[in-house]
Amino acid sequence: MALIFNGSPEPTLGVECELLLIDPKTWQVVNRVPELLALIGDVPWAKPELLQCIVEIITTPCRTVGDVKKELVQKFNAAEAAANQLGLTTCFVATHPTALWKDMVITENQRYLTLVNKMQWPARRAMIMGLHVHVGVKTAEKAIAIFNALTTFLPHLLAVSAASPYFMGEETGLASSRIKVFEAMPTAGLPQRMLNWAEFQRFMKTLIHAGAIQSIQEIWWDVRPHPKFGTIEIRICDGTPDLDDVLALVAMCQCLICYLEDLYDAGEELPIHKYWFIRENKWRATRWGLDADIVHADDGTTRGMREELETLVRILTPFAVQQNCLHELQHVLTVIDRGGSYDRQRAVYRKSQRFEAVTEAVVGEYRDSVKRA
Repeated sequence: MALIFNGSPEPTLGVECELLLIDPKTWQVVNRVPELLALIGDVPWAKPELLQCIVEIITTPCRTVGDVKKELVQKFNAAEAAANQLGLTTCFVATHPTALWKDMVITENQRYLTLVNKMQWPARRAMIMGLHVHVGVKTAEKAIAIFNALTTFLPHLLAVSAASPYFMGEETGLASSRIKVFEAMPTAGLPQRMLNWAEFQRFMKTLIHAGAIQSIQEIWWDVRPHPKFGTIEIRICDGTPDLDDVLALVAMCQCLICYLEDLYDAGEELPIHKYWFIRENKWRATRWGLDADIVHADDGTTRGMREELETLVRILTPFAVQQNCLHELQHVLTVIDRGGSYDRQRAVYRKSQRFEAVTEAVVGEYRDSVKRA
């Protein structure tokens, strides 16, 4: 079985957002996505997820971040209109502050039922919402080289997106509790390093023959090559309620891949950090978000995440101009100054001492950002 990488001649974009369905009277999660999808109709852009409280919104392949914005606004509004018919609302955020996974209903889909039967508790408690960004890459070998190098920047993307300080009614102490919940899954987390496309193919075949996975769809690494679409899919980001933040992350993903592709084409060394301090930096971004000090060099020298992100925005700026997403990329600097969603959620809770107020605030932020767009 050969895995054919259907390369893309341009750095096209595909975005997936997992929206949560919420009752605005109680600010609690509801398991009514099947009804929501019945109202939306048989469309390719809205799909059920593992739990019946989550709906996945998917863009078509887009050429620019501006195209992504137009599609997301249209589809978010359509999903919200359908939810309103049920007396409900939607929101894009990585975790609900109080919902209990044991109260959630598994979607009646054979793939999901098989998954839960196999993985048990780690799968059942995965009441988490993420942002997935696909970026087109020309060839399989180039995809593997860029995939390896992207791991260096996963902590940066996580820090910008972090939006899950609360889980099941608890202050977790983390900027992103979603990451730690998801890492319990056996094929989630930081990816394996791959020498080339042939090694990637062999590894996938081994996992399938061993019964570890049924298909490549069950590889839930923080970043992975996607042969069918000819993309690299970046999966580390939390769902975050401000659409401007979402678009900034999409711009970062596209520009990072263009930057690494440029280095590859020039025959220059790609910035692949040692695995141990990528792992450490991911933990620090998980714990402290934008306030993390991350390992910068082999001798253990650290730098503040905000400083690292400012440097990264400068490096990526020429590529943002090239891809017509400079405005969206520069919004990363706004996030640095303003703080991430995890900061804003904590500020609401400190003031109100009510988790309902936190949910109301993130729903309001999501609605307002979509209206602004």
